[in-house]
Order: sequence, then structure tokens, then C-alpha cells
Amino acid sequence: MNIMITGSNGMIGSALSKRLALSGHKIFRLNRFDRSAPFYYDMRAGRMHFSPDITLDAVINLAGANISEKRWNPKRKEEILESRRMLTHALCKTLSESQAPPQTLLSASAIGYYGNQLNQPVDEQSPPGDDFLAKVSVLWEEATEAATTAGIRTVLLRFGLVLDATGGVLKNLVMPGGLAVVGRLGQGEHKMSWISLTDAIEVMLACLQNTSFSGPLNVVAPEVVSNKEFAQALIKAKGRPALPPIPAAIVKLMFGEMADAALLASSNVRSTRLVETGVKLSCKNLDSALSNCFASSTQ
Repeated sequence: MNIMITGSNGMIGSALSKRLALSGHKIFRLNRFDRSAPFYYDMRAGRMHFSPDITLDAVINLAGANISEKRWNPKRKEEILESRRMLTHALCKTLSESQAPPQTLLSASAIGYYGNQLNQPVDEQSPPGDDFLAKVSVLWEEATEAATTAGIRTVLLRFGLVLDATGGVLKNLVMPGGLAVVGRLGQGEHKMSWISLTDAIEVMLACLQNTSFSGPLNVVAPEVVSNKEFAQALIKAKGRPALPPIPAAIVKLMFGEMADAALLASSNVRSTRLVETGVKLSCKNLDSALSNCFASSTQ
């Protein structure tokens, strides 16, 4: 297939691009700087320019500003939202107006859609939350409307924490040189829903191939753990000591609003739809996922 990927330089996009190319697919990247590229996004104009000479079979939309890269302020929150909403809207409008639109769109979202969930687990049928990250996810998903209206099969990938030793959350939790790992945050009772990068890729491949599947999908493993349990598993996998627990008040002082919205928020998220994709996850528990992550990073 001819597949165009946005956010192809990120952790997920890079791994997915390599896997698809190895499977014989032709990969095209969305370019933000070279107007002569076959697929170019003019951010200022909010428009995309696609080559009429290339017919796409599928598009995978993974673009969006990193929510944990900078301390949040009103400007940064606007960047987080608009980097997702504006690009997705421009992408789907362009696809809907295409003479030969792709059959499939996989568009990233996040389990932040459900807001802070401590005790009662949620699934794909649950309503959205009402905090900032829930608002971002809702508007991100609504921006795909032009594609769905045009009859493009659209899958909304609500990612949990994607685990890989080279990036994402794990890179931030292991100290430089691997001498220690970050311990629990606050009381460590808040829930964490996760998936290994390897399994996330398999889920996306299945969504490309299963032409009857559409709508929201929680991309998470079946095991939900507390932050305390996550820290203990990380200590075991790395064989390194943990830094002292960081009190919630210090986390909030260090990271501001991001602390309550992301670092201390609870995500008790499960998937009732993953079985429909036919994927059998290789890492169903956190110990195996972390062991595989760090084993592959040393090869």
C-alpha cells in the first residue's frame, strides 16, 4: 500500500514506518518545510498540498506537540491543542476533497479522553472527561469529521502510555547513565494504563488490515497498575535503585498544572474492542513489557 504518515519522526511514527517498509509498503512522510515535497503542510495557511500523482491507500495521523516537553502556560496549552486539532482538520479536509481518497485513516488520540479515573474502569463506551486533556482529545477526534463524512474508514487510536526504552515515558523515568530510576509520585495510588511499543505497532497494523473495523479503540494492555507498582516493576527491570518518592506537593511545584492533569492523574482504562482487531498482545503484563523494552535497547 501507499501510506502517508504524519508525525513520522516521533517514537511511534519512526517504529511504525520501519515496520511498514519492511512489510513492503511505500511510506510517505508529511513535510512541514519543503514546499516541493509530495505531501506538504502549510502551517500558516492551515492547508495541505498533496501530489496528484500519488494515490494513497491509507493515512496514519500521529502528529501533535509533546504534552510533557515544557511547563504548561496558556500559550503552551494552546500549542498542545492546536497542533492536534488544526493539523487533523486540515488533513481530513484535504482527504475528503481528494479525487481518489484513501480507504483508511488511523488517527491518534489518547486515553486522556476519559479524564481522571481512579477506581471505576472505563472503556470505549464511556463518556469523555471534563479536564484539559479530555478537551484536547475530544476536539482532536472531532477534527476527523470531514474524513468520516466522506466515507473514509476512520479508527481513533486512544493510546495509553506507550513503553519503549528509547523514548516516551520510560526515557524520562530512567536517570542518565541508567544509575537510578524515578520512584513513585505522591502516594503512588493513581492508576496507569500502558502498552508496549511493539504491541502498539501490531494493533495499528491490524487496524490497517481489518477493513470492517472503525471508531474508537483504547490501545492499552489488559493490566492496569498503580504508579507505586509501576515504579517497583521499573526497579526490577533495570536492576537499579529508585530515587526517593516525590511528594505530590513537590511534583505540583515543579510541573504546575501538568502535575494534576498528567503526572498525578489516574487512568484506569481498559479495552473491550481490542479483541475485534484479532491482535494477541505479546506483553500482557508490565514485567514482561519492561523486560522486553530494556532487553531490545541493549541489542
